[in-house]
Amino acid sequence: MSETTEPALEPGPPSDVSNEPATGYWHALTHPTRRGWMLIVSGLTTLLLLAVAFWLPVPFVKLAPGPTFNVIGEDDGKPVIDISGTETFPVTGNLDMTTVLESGGPRGGLTFVDAIASWVNPSDAVVPRELLFPDDMTGEEVQKHQALLFSTSESDAIAAAMNYLKRPLVSEIVVTAVYGDSPADGVLLPKDEILKLDGKDVTSPEQVAKTVRGAPIGTTFEVTISRDGVEVDGSVKNNVEQTLKVTSASNPADPKIPYIGIGVGVFYSAGFPIDFTLSDVGGPSAGLMFATGIIDKLTPDNLTQGKHIAGTGTIAPDGKVGPIGGIRQKMAGARNAGAELFLMPKVHCTEARDHIPDGLTVVPVETLTNAIDAINNYTTGKPVPSCPAPVS
Repeated sequence: MSETTEPALEPGPPSDVSNEPATGYWHALTHPTRRGWMLIVSGLTTLLLLAVAFWLPVPFVKLAPGPTFNVIGEDDGKPVIDISGTETFPVTGNLDMTTVLESGGPRGGLTFVDAIASWVNPSDAVVPRELLFPDDMTGEEVQKHQALLFSTSESDAIAAAMNYLKRPLVSEIVVTAVYGDSPADGVLLPKDEILKLDGKDVTSPEQVAKTVRGAPIGTTFEVTISRDGVEVDGSVKNNVEQTLKVTSASNPADPKIPYIGIGVGVFYSAGFPIDFTLSDVGGPSAGLMFATGIIDKLTPDNLTQGKHIAGTGTIAPDGKVGPIGGIRQKMAGARNAGAELFLMPKVHCTEARDHIPDGLTVVPVETLTNAIDAINNYTTGKPVPSCPAPVS
């Protein structure tokens, strides 16, 4: 006795020669039940949400190699460091300051897709936003803060270079920042030189802080300043002296302490014009290369000897080199631009060790003098320092 079996159902349209009810995959797809419709709608919704999520901003910041700028060269037809009123000397080669491109954070713009792409690129980094920016900081506040740091690095670079060259240095007490919604907001401006406070000459930033905090909350102070870019009788003038009034209030960080809402610091100048013409660049890490570029232009020795040198590092008026962010990205950007020698703060040796691009000699420095010596040694074929070997 033979046994017969029904043939397996094949996907596809049902045969039109049978009067039996249609069955199989094709019928299930073309005639879904209510439960089937629910599954279809749910699946499509899930796919749509996933697609949208891929393009939504994420709470991370992407760091990528940014452009480099030759501080002894030109940018957009203008000298990056423009020195006048004193003797300068011809320069050759490159002294590149390096930058990092930031995406995301308070300015937004970083999507999940961007983050995934950056994670697989060894020159990029993706870090949580809170490591770089406070949660309540806006994109505009970030831009202002970065511009302030950049301006401070220019001032400190002038001081470091003049001190290295043992040339005279002029210092001024200035407003470095005006905080939003503070008593000084709309009254004082960044870069206002503070001449007097309640009729007394101001000689240090600490004097301003001590005077404000030593008086009761609600005290009105007379602040005598010198301001540039003031319109007077239809023309714009600099060094215009004004006396303004600011009333202290409770400090939001500590209501018991009076404040007027400004930062105060020292602004340095050389006694002759040194102007920095870069725009749309922020942060403090160009200080080392700015100071090096000033020295190169003010000394007869051709520091770079035509070589392509790059670097990064904050600078203090006494010439000490400080740490920066994005060392991996800056090394990559320097090498991409053609640099052969890279100067960096010594504190980044461990971080940089496994990420040095091929063909790039990286020299750790702690002072401006270290940096100048390293360049001289490199251009004359002498050995240059390297990071110490890791402790085993």
